[in-house]
Amino acid sequence: MATEDELLTYGSDEIADEKSDHDPSRSPRSSAKITDSNAELQEVKAREIIDACRRRDIESLQALAESPGGFITDELRQQAWPVLLGLPVRFPSDEVENPSSDRHEVVRLTASEFIDDAWKDLKPHKEEEQVKLDVARAFVYYPNYESDQERTHQKNELSDLILSILRRYPYLCYFQGYHDICQVFLLVLPPALRSPAVARLSALRIRDFMLPNLSAAIAQLRLIPDILRAADPALWRHLPQTEPFFALSGTLTMYAHDVQSLGEIARLFDVLLAREPVFSVYMFAQIVIGRRAELFAVPSDEPEMLHSILSKLPQPLDVDRLVAGACRLLADHPPESLRSWRCGVSPNSVLKTARSTRDCAGQSLEVGAYFFGQQILELQREERKKKVIDALWRYRKPAKAVGVAVMFGVLAYWIRRSAVSNGVAAGPVRYMTALVSAWWQEF
Repeated sequence: MATEDELLTYGSDEIADEKSDHDPSRSPRSSAKITDSNAELQEVKAREIIDACRRRDIESLQALAESPGGFITDELRQQAWPVLLGLPVRFPSDEVENPSSDRHEVVRLTASEFIDDAWKDLKPHKEEEQVKLDVARAFVYYPNYESDQERTHQKNELSDLILSILRRYPYLCYFQGYHDICQVFLLVLPPALRSPAVARLSALRIRDFMLPNLSAAIAQLRLIPDILRAADPALWRHLPQTEPFFALSGTLTMYAHDVQSLGEIARLFDVLLAREPVFSVYMFAQIVIGRRAELFAVPSDEPEMLHSILSKLPQPLDVDRLVAGACRLLADHPPESLRSWRCGVSPNSVLKTARSTRDCAGQSLEVGAYFFGQQILELQREERKKKVIDALWRYRKPAKAVGVAVMFGVLAYWIRRSAVSNGVAAGPVRYMTALVSAWWQEF
């Protein structure tokens, strides 16, 4: 858990080799060599992470987040996550021409917007009651608190974190599962960085989920069948051709609702923050592909069973393998190649406004608010369009009757004139009149 100050201190925890304790063929001496070798590799990687953070090198941080183990420790995440999110942080090494490789770096937030409790005096958000209910159910899987008092304290901290965002940015709409995301930031980041980090995440990276309805979130889900169709046509044909709601919980909560280990979810957050928001969708598609054999074992005419499998993450979850597979999937089938991306994803969606992690890190919260406003206008237009379509459908018979009656009236008038001018018998007129009468009785 993060300490109660702004010091981002990096320890030198020894990295133990996972295999050495389980393989009897290894001698203690060879096991020690492997452990030392792994520790050296982790130490080298840690220095690379620190150096990339000091240089604000987003591309290097992306590569490090994708590599096995991600950012390794919470202490390193405390330095990397703020950089990836574009927080205005300052390192003492910024003012040194040749900074040392000392891992004990004091990192400070240069913005003062979040350093006090002024949010408590702001108008309560309309969804605070739901926040209260969700926070009461928090901290189910991790961490293991020694006392109820400690758990209660953390729940109060979580509530304050969420409410500080909602009151400062009241245009954002709370969704169930948001507390799962905030819980991870609470447990990893020091207090001074939590609110600003979650604020930027909310406005710039998960904004689609904080709209008044789930239309934008569902538009994201519809990319999954297109990805599967491109990557594995046979599997795509085997799965139910319905809305992919099985992926809603995972993508909506950045998998924080379903992953039961803090270490695993923090490692997932490494890559989800380092990559563009659409990466989360590709990650779920990769999860589906990874369960190919399990899914083919279920007949295609049992959609309920298939949905049950798809809606749960595999246990255990091989995070490093999942990340590597999702990276390949995104490279082989970029979103621009998908029809649902071109036709179903709004230009104001975070999937497109944050297509580049570096560009997103440079965006302001005001930019996020602007895109939010544009998305609201889109939702309003869609709602008006839906009302018109519903009205036309509801009154389709009277409208059809009026339209056809007008058509027959014009036709009858034309026949009557033709009959008078050409001396034609009135039989066609009587026929048309009888036809209209018979048709009208059907309504």
